[in-house]
Amino acid sequence: MTNLTEAKLAREAEIAYTTLALVTDYDCWHPDHDHVTVDLVIDNLKHNAVNAQKVIQETVKRLSKNLPESEAHSALKYAILTPLAKVPQPRKQQLELLLKKYL
Repeated sequence: MTNLTEAKLAREAEIAYTTLALVTDYDCWHPDHDHVTVDLVIDNLKHNAVNAQKVIQETVKRLSKNLPESEAHSALKYAILTPLAKVPQPRKQQLELLLKKYL
């Protein structure tokens, strides 16, 4: 279960993107870990939800004070290969949300 699709779409939309992944169990790789039970996974999910909310709140607080520059914010700058003069107006209108600053 990767975030490849989301990462590609975020890049295309010039959105800086990251993943927050929290583990629910270790039994698939850790030979000494207890067997997984539904209760264990649910308990870890609940703890992870609380931790994720704390991380997101702190991240938003910090980002609102100092928004970093990212290469992602101009990812399409050199990705548009078709000369814009040759792009039909209806297509430009369809892509305006993503390409507005380049049109």
